[in-house]
Amino acid sequence: MSPSTTLSTHVLDLVAGGPAQGVPVRLDHLDGTTWVRLAQGQTDADGRLPGLLPAEAPQQGTFRLCFDTGSWFARTQTVAFYPEVPIVFRIDAPGAHYHVPLLLGPFGYSTYRGS
Repeated sequence: MSPSTTLSTHVLDLVAGGPAQGVPVRLDHLDGTTWVRLAQGQTDADGRLPGLLPAEAPQQGTFRLCFDTGSWFARTQTVAFYPEVPIVFRIDAPGAHYHVPLLLGPFGYSTYRGS
């Protein structure tokens, strides 16, 4: 039996210079032309959300992480431009670990494939 693919994320608040706690995150998989929800959760006190990819989920393909930044900015009473940040990426190596961080500010964001 081959190892399962794993997926995690980490959201950092660039204004405060620390983790973004309580950001709602949704994971979707592209099945043909339709996005199918696989999981959802919130970042913890360290801004992290591990174990996003359920074991029964597809182990490769096109995926999307949707960060509900609008509700998080509202809770932190921050005026912001982006109500949602969708990050679309591919998993091509089943059994590998994928980490997708989000560096977040009220008027911009950045992401990369982490380790």
